[in-house]
Order: sequence, then C-alpha cells, then structure tokens
Amino acid sequence: MMQESISAILLDMDGILYRGDKVIPEALTFMSAIEHMPYIFLTNNPILPPVLVADRLEKMGFKRPEPQQIVTSAEATAQWLTNQKNNFRYFAVGGEGLHMALQECGTEDDKSADFVVIGEGEGIDFEKIAIGINLITQKSARLICTNPDHNVDTYINGEHCIFPGGGALVSPFAIATETTPVFIGKPNPLLYQMAIQRLGVKAENCLMVGDRPDTDIAGAAALGMKTALIRTGRFMPGTIYPSDLPNPDWDCDSLESLIGLLK
Repeated sequence: MMQESISAILLDMDGILYRGDKVIPEALTFMSAIEHMPYIFLTNNPILPPVLVADRLEKMGFKRPEPQQIVTSAEATAQWLTNQKNNFRYFAVGGEGLHMALQECGTEDDKSADFVVIGEGEGIDFEKIAIGINLITQKSARLICTNPDHNVDTYINGEHCIFPGGGALVSPFAIATETTPVFIGKPNPLLYQMAIQRLGVKAENCLMVGDRPDTDIAGAAALGMKTALIRTGRFMPGTIYPSDLPNPDWDCDSLESLIGLLK
C-alpha cells in the first residue's frame, strides 16, 4: 500500500492518460480509483486553455475536471510575469491557451513589450522572430519560454510524430540575441507550487505521476514530492533510467501497477 502521507495527486496527461486522441486503456480505471483523493492535472503544453483541456478529457470518456483542476505552463507563465511586473506588456508567439492566459494579466504590445514570450503550437514565422529579436535587443525585453521540452509526442492519423517543443521554438530568439531564456514549465517549480497551493497541501504529501524523468519526476523530486514514473509515454518499459536524474519512488510499466498501491 502507498504511504499514508500521500494525501493528493498531481498528474501529467499526455503519455499518462492518452496518446494523441487514444485513451490509454487502464487510465479510466485509474482515475476512477483515485476519485476519493484530491488531484490536479499538470501540463507543460500551453496550447489549450484549461476549459478546453477539460472538454477534451470529457470527450475521451473521463469525468470532466473543473478548470481549476488543470494547471498549464501558459497559466504558470502568466503568473510568473505578474510576479515580475504588474500590468506587464508582452509579445507572444504560440497557441490559443498562451494568448488567453497572458491577456488576463497583461497587455499585448509588439512595439515596447517588457517580455517576449514563446510557447508551443503554430504561429512562429520570420516576421515574428524579427519582432521578438528587436524587442529583446532594442527595447530590453526579457525572453521567456513556457516550457523547456525540446520536442513533444503527437499522433496524426494514428501515426506517432514528433513536434517541436517550447525549448526548440525559443531557439531562434535565443541564438539571434545571445540571450538565455527563462523557462517556466516543469521541471521548474512554479507549476507544482501553483498546484499544491490550489489543493491546500504540502509538497511532501503529494504524489507526482508522470512519464518523463527529466521534467515530471526531476521537478517534483526537487520539491520533496513522492514520484511515480509510468512507462506508457515517452519513457517505455525497458528503457534505461538516466543516471543523472533522481530515481522515482515507484517505477511502473503502467497505471495498473499504481492502482494497487493506492488502495
């Protein structure tokens, strides 16, 4: 049985609950098994706002979470920028979720932005790279990226594909300006801290369930959380665990193995 000190669960989604638009079979059973526990979904993906993430989960057959049960790297980025400067001005490149999160806290300004913010999704092109470069070099804007992932998994017509992550999409801006971006998403602490604040629990009483050692597991372990690596996403069964990263408390081939520990 899992230690009684675990009172809440943080969950990654892609590679844990689904791959592309396909539900991982044991994920529905797992979510039913933890209904009695407080939980929050954490995602480095900034493309969709929480309400649309909730819609997506519901369409896949999961119990629809409240938007407050979903923390995205776009939300965390908006929170971080607010902590730096109230009523900040920004120039952003990325998906709908990023723009919606930033609009709630700041003002879009491609002439004198305080921050150039890069997320994932469509939108990057030569003109936007040039605007961002000049804001950084001429207006002293800071370069911010929603998440450090170099690439992300996706599925098109059932075929596995690799898309560029935030860490790749920010590269043209970083290289051209010789600037080191500030990365917000996992493994950096803010996403986890926002989640445990919403849950009203301490880090040591949380279990982080994820599929990536370098983001999900490393970030949670650094804050003193318990961690469970589920090998149904990027990190498959049999893959040798990186020796330079903290080992998870539980290393499971699937969520099914974790269900027994929660009973």
